[in-house]
Amino acid sequence: MSMVASKIQRLVREFADNVAAQTAAIARGDHKTGNRHAKRYIQAFMALRELGDAGRDALAPLMHEGRDDVREMAAAYLLRHRHEEARLVLEKLARGDGLVAFAAGQALQRWNEGTWQLDPP
Repeated sequence: MSMVASKIQRLVREFADNVAAQTAAIARGDHKTGNRHAKRYIQAFMALRELGDAGRDALAPLMHEGRDDVREMAAAYLLRHRHEEARLVLEKLARGDGLVAFAAGQALQRWNEGTWQLDPP
């Protein structure tokens, strides 16, 4: 595996792990720890973004596997780059219940309002 591929794989895992850790912290009522994990997954995304479309594309599998919170966050960050695919994931998740459904609905609402800014061009 090349150094770039290894770096991308590490950043994708960092993104997913910190989304999951933020969800767990929020469930415990520990917003300080949750915010720390949010900063980490945002940093992981920014590092992936610096690698261009290859970095963004590496997040795409997270939209279709594993935890719903990770699927939602990956889709939210990929709304511009993989619009149709991400939108379908968010629409499906938004039909559910709980925090993930709310977050998915909010991502779609922000996109529709034109205020979504997670990965500006």
